[in-house]
Amino acid sequence: MQKIKARWEISKNWQLLFPFLGAFLTFLTAYTIARRLLHAFGMNNTAAEWIFTGTVSISIFYGLIKFFIWCFKKLENKWVVNEKWEMIAIFIVFAITGSLAGKLAGPLVHWIGLDDENVPKAIYWTCRILMIFPIYQVLLVCIGWVFGQFKFFWAFEKKMLKRMGLGFLLP
Repeated sequence: MQKIKARWEISKNWQLLFPFLGAFLTFLTAYTIARRLLHAFGMNNTAAEWIFTGTVSISIFYGLIKFFIWCFKKLENKWVVNEKWEMIAIFIVFAITGSLAGKLAGPLVHWIGLDDENVPKAIYWTCRILMIFPIYQVLLVCIGWVFGQFKFFWAFEKKMLKRMGLGFLLP
């Protein structure tokens, strides 16, 4: 436990939540991908189902962890954070926000009356993708606040909007 605390600059026990939550969510993602691959290969309800799922889940988990640590090293000097555990919190916020924005865009496009049955698919998907952008911007700051990273995400949001030429939207 001391190695984890030292590696991620954890000074209080509650901060251990972020490395463990990050590992859990990464494994959940790896498991979900493995189950989808299982169904794609038609291996569900076979004797090798759980062996395949376990092996592929662990392999994907290992690959994702390696990738995330590589990302941490690349972004460590670019993002201004006080402790390394905050990087994990930031990655978790990005993951939750992206997934949630994608999920919320579908019902919102449906609510305004643009279903893939009554408009061409190109228009439907264009509107859905365009809806993701404002949803994502709002959720990023809100979920960042929940994870204690409001300051980082507010600065990130302002920088992104200014680069896109939408700085006039900021107070």
